[in-house]
Amino acid sequence: MSAIELRSAVKRFGSTEVLVEADLDVEDGSLTAILGPSGSGKTTILRLVAGFERLDAGTLRIGGRVVDDGERFVHPQQRGVGYVPQEGALFPHLTVQRNIAFGLERAERGRVDELLDLVGLAGLGRRYPHQLSGGQQQRVALARALAIEPRVVLLDEPFSSLDAAMRGDLRQDVADILARTGTTTVLVTHDQDEAMAMADRIAVLRHGHVVATESPRQLYAEPPDLEAATFVGEANVLDARIEEGALVGPLGPVEVLGPVPPAGTPVRMVLRPEQLVLHDAAVPGAATGTVADVQYHGHDALVDVEVDGDAGCRVTARVPGDQQLEPGSTVWFEVRGAARAWPA
Repeated sequence: MSAIELRSAVKRFGSTEVLVEADLDVEDGSLTAILGPSGSGKTTILRLVAGFERLDAGTLRIGGRVVDDGERFVHPQQRGVGYVPQEGALFPHLTVQRNIAFGLERAERGRVDELLDLVGLAGLGRRYPHQLSGGQQQRVALARALAIEPRVVLLDEPFSSLDAAMRGDLRQDVADILARTGTTTVLVTHDQDEAMAMADRIAVLRHGHVVATESPRQLYAEPPDLEAATFVGEANVLDARIEEGALVGPLGPVEVLGPVPPAGTPVRMVLRPEQLVLHDAAVPGAATGTVADVQYHGHDALVDVEVDGDAGCRVTARVPGDQQLEPGSTVWFEVRGAARAWPA
């Protein structure tokens, strides 16, 4: 069952059409990330679901109930939706306990300690927001959103203001908390790694349309088009042609993933960096290249290579961190797996 159904959604701000016949389904109990470039309409969808904005056309259902269709409109406080903004938006003059209890009936306020324990802040209820770290403040914001026992929780780039180490730890904790409570969640983010790590499904938004909604694995391995392939994860885009049922390009023949275009057809193919294996000793028949740059990350490294015999062709390979390659050295390519082809 879909907890959220958005059908043929249109939203305009003045003469600018932000959403154009957009469709989105969010499954009950799932975490769906909305991923797209700035201005694509991600936050607009969140605000429509929350009830902060109204549709210009289309239909929005939450839990099967129409909450906006141009005629009927259910107000935010009646939708059963919890909202966590970027900065948490806590009341600075209220304690953590009172922030979480804000808006609850007196009989419901006994849940505050339970919620503090759930988000890992047991014993901190009497502190004020300024006495907490950024990550702790976001945990309070999540507890406040969960306090109303919402049907849906909306996360609007909730980790964007945190440093990298804290962001990684907190997003995993938040994902675990939401999974334990079985709460349907929509996450808006610019961070592809965040979407891939947290989400059950990712909706890719482009020019006001939802162009794909897939699991992270499916979206990365079999993107719907070339633009999605280059947007979700790092990608090498290479010119190639079809010969004897294979893709033939600057790195040699590669197996075709999906439909095989007619022989001789010029195409573009995508190879992920981890598909490129670099050897520092000669491999008979393999394409060669010259290392241009190495970005070391500890557990792995990204190696930029100028491909020999194809002026201007430069690819990026992801190699183990202990593989020592230096700029100027020669490498031999091995391509693992298949590549999808799109018309050139």
